[in-house]
Amino acid sequence: MTIEDNPIAVPNPNAFRAANAVGRWIERCGFKLLEPDRRRLLAKAAKAAGHPYANSAMIEGLDRLIASIKTDAQLNLFGKFAFKRLLQRAADGRFRVEKAIAQNPQILDEPIREPVFIIGMPRSGTTILQAMLNLDAAHRSPLCWECMLPHPAPTPADYRDNERIDTVRKEFDGLLKLVPDFRKMHYIEADSPQECFGVTLMNFTSFQFVAQAYLRSYSEWFLEAADQTENLRWHRRFLQFLQSGGLRSERWLLKSPVHLMRLKALYAVYPDARIIVTHRHPAQVVPSLASLLSTVRSVFSDHETMERSGREQLHLWARCFDRFLEDRKHIDRQGQMVDVLFDDFAADQMGVVRRIYDQFGWQLDAASAGRMEAFLRREPKDRHGKHEYSLDRIGVRPAEVETRYRGYLEFLNGLTEARGLA
Repeated sequence: MTIEDNPIAVPNPNAFRAANAVGRWIERCGFKLLEPDRRRLLAKAAKAAGHPYANSAMIEGLDRLIASIKTDAQLNLFGKFAFKRLLQRAADGRFRVEKAIAQNPQILDEPIREPVFIIGMPRSGTTILQAMLNLDAAHRSPLCWECMLPHPAPTPADYRDNERIDTVRKEFDGLLKLVPDFRKMHYIEADSPQECFGVTLMNFTSFQFVAQAYLRSYSEWFLEAADQTENLRWHRRFLQFLQSGGLRSERWLLKSPVHLMRLKALYAVYPDARIIVTHRHPAQVVPSLASLLSTVRSVFSDHETMERSGREQLHLWARCFDRFLEDRKHIDRQGQMVDVLFDDFAADQMGVVRRIYDQFGWQLDAASAGRMEAFLRREPKDRHGKHEYSLDRIGVRPAEVETRYRGYLEFLNGLTEARGLA
């Protein structure tokens, strides 16, 4: 099977609307369309990879996800098609990686030393910060195309130019025709750094699914019951696979706001990790994130509302930060962490970068600094248009934010006061 055999096709807008209308009519007649099935999905992945594989954590995540898709998501026809292909691609990628490891067990001897994790609330500058730091030759982030089409492991010869990059670029271009406002809200390219949820996607224990559809029961399981230590063991395994192709750097550069709720698991798997925590007032974060997610979810479901997504995100990230603050108290790792205020970063990106380097004892060479400055000139704020959002648009009152995030806001005020005294 070639990579072109398994694209997540995106129709033109007129065909998109027409297909969804037909899908609604068919389902009103009592027919079920494109429902995912775990056994068929994994059997196809095993056949495509030529390698049988079973992992209890992966299977539990897939079962939970499929159940939630059926009961919660209310996907339209395109959403059903896209999710089915997304799950198949994730399974295919996982099986191919596991086959490579089975054939070359020494891959698991690949060292992962002092990886860097950018965590913090979504919409708090994490994406741009990762993109900047990834321009230092000492850093390597998993790229979007590497996570979507990971096998074979990239080599120095094909890392920057291969057919997988072209395939993913075409898919992104197609998606942007359906969601033209996406670039206002989020920086992404086929060869830009990917978040860790693009890795854990292949373990079917990932926030990416929640970002694409309303999955109430899956989200609750993900937050409260999923084995996040096992999830991050797969994450480490995947990094070892990627660097087995011979492309190595001094340290991996990773990013995901979801790490807020699994700090203990992160340090259990990566005890020497360095962590950058970004901070922004949740009254800005919650409506910005709800706007982004609602825009994406509306492609896959005709029942999406910004108000529901807004209230969901209001409570979800409060729970994540409550857990983060509690775990942080009991983990003696402050020397391995640096806090970044969003307002500081927005005002002086390079100044914040230099402070991070100073705290971790890294050297920022002139060439890397020059690439970062060129990136900022090339990707100025609001380059693709201004992203408009507000609490009022999602039906959340400021007092609700103050109440739900009381503990975090006290912590944030302490950071702000400390920075003012520095």
